[in-house]
Amino acid sequence: MIRAIVGANWGDEGKGKITDICAADSDVVVRFQGGSNAGHTIINEHGKFSLHQLPSGIFHPETLNIIANGVALNIDYLLKEIAYVENAGIKFNLMVSNRAGVLAPYHVLLDELEEERLGDRKFGSTKSGIAPFYSDKYAKVGFQVWELFEEEYLKDKVTGICDKLNIILEHLYKREKLDPEKLYETLRGYGEKIAPYTGDTSEVLNKAIKEGKTILMEGQLGALRDIDHGIYPYVTSSSTLAGYASVGAGIPPYEIKDVIAITKAYSSSVGEGPFVTELFDEEAEELRKRGGDAGEYGATTGRPRRVGFFDAVATRYGCKVQGATELVITCLDVLGYLDEIPVCIGYDIDGEITKDFPVTSNVYKAKPVYTKLPGWKQDIRGIKEYDKLPPQVHDYIKFIEKETNTKIKMVSNGPRRDEIIYINE
Repeated sequence: MIRAIVGANWGDEGKGKITDICAADSDVVVRFQGGSNAGHTIINEHGKFSLHQLPSGIFHPETLNIIANGVALNIDYLLKEIAYVENAGIKFNLMVSNRAGVLAPYHVLLDELEEERLGDRKFGSTKSGIAPFYSDKYAKVGFQVWELFEEEYLKDKVTGICDKLNIILEHLYKREKLDPEKLYETLRGYGEKIAPYTGDTSEVLNKAIKEGKTILMEGQLGALRDIDHGIYPYVTSSSTLAGYASVGAGIPPYEIKDVIAITKAYSSSVGEGPFVTELFDEEAEELRKRGGDAGEYGATTGRPRRVGFFDAVATRYGCKVQGATELVITCLDVLGYLDEIPVCIGYDIDGEITKDFPVTSNVYKAKPVYTKLPGWKQDIRGIKEYDKLPPQVHDYIKFIEKETNTKIKMVSNGPRRDEIIYINE
C-alpha cells in the first residue's frame, strides 16, 4: 500500500510530524520532490529536529528512507543533516536516487543575485537555489547524481556550463566569474561523499510494491505553492501535488491508494503572494507567538510566518487538487485563547461572493467572508482521546470537515509525536 502525505495550503502545515508518526507503520518513506527550501520540524524522544533534505522517516531504524529522482538534491545540506542525526545517536537506512538532480553552488548564487536584482518585484525566494536548479533541469543542462561519477564527461560538461554562466555573471549581475576547475572538484567531491548511499531507487520501490511493502510518500510545501495549480508566480518550482509522486519516485500512479492532506487549524505562510485571511500587528503577533512549539517561524529561513484565520476556500481547493482521501488538522491547541474563532467560508471579489479559489489576480482582490464559531477557552494540549475534547472543539472540527468536503481522521493538539488524536467516527 502507498500513502502520500501532502500539504493542503501554503506549506508549513506540520507534515513532518504526521510523516514521522505514519513512518512507524511504513517499510519505506520517500521524499519525491522539492529541495532544502522548506523544512519539516519533528519533536520526538531523540529531541527536536529540523529536516530539509532527509525524509522524515529517518528516526525509524528499520525504515528505508529514499530521496527520489524528483528531488532537488543539495548535497551540502544532506551531508550536514546526516552528521546532525548521527551525532544524535540515530541509526538510519538511507538511499539516494542516482537520477536525482544535483543542486550546485552556483544555483544558490544565481537565486540570491536574481532576488537582489528584482528588488520590490521579488518572488520571496528562500534563496536556496531552487528556481535556477529547476530551470537547468528542464533546460537539460543540470546534473544528475550519476554524472558525478563520470570524470571526463563531468569535466567537459562543467566547462560548457561555466562558459554560459560566466557571461550572465559578468554582464547581467556584474559579479566574479566561476572557476571551472574549482566547480569540477566540488562536484567530484560531492560524488565521493554520497556514493555509499546512491542506487536505483525506482527499482527498489517497484520491488517493494510487488512484495506488498507499506510505502509513505512525503511531499514538501503545499498545494498553493504548486508550480501549475498554486498562486503563480509566488510558487515553488516543482509540483507539490500527490499526483506528482509517481513521477518524482518512478512508481505507477495507480499504486497510490491514500492521499493524506495536512492543514493547520488556522492559516500560516512563509513567502510572498496573496494571503486572504492574513492578520497584522498585535493580532498577528499573538497568534504567531502561540503557534507550534516555538512560535510561527520558518524552519528553513527563520522568518516570521504570516498568519491568519482558517481559510476554508483555499483548503477546500487544496484538498481537491491533491485528491485528498482524508484530512489531518494540526496545531489545534493553539486556538484555545480565543473567545470566538473566525473561519473564512467565502471570498468577496468586487462585491460578488465565491467559494471557489480563483487565479492569483483575483485572490489579491478577495476579502474574506467570515463566520464565527465559539472558542473553547482552555488548554487542550495533552488530551489524547477525541471524546474528551470540549464540545466546541468537536464543532470546529466538524465545521472544517463540512467546508472542505474531506473526512478528518487525525488531529494534532501539540508538537510532540504522541500529542495526536485519532478520530474513528
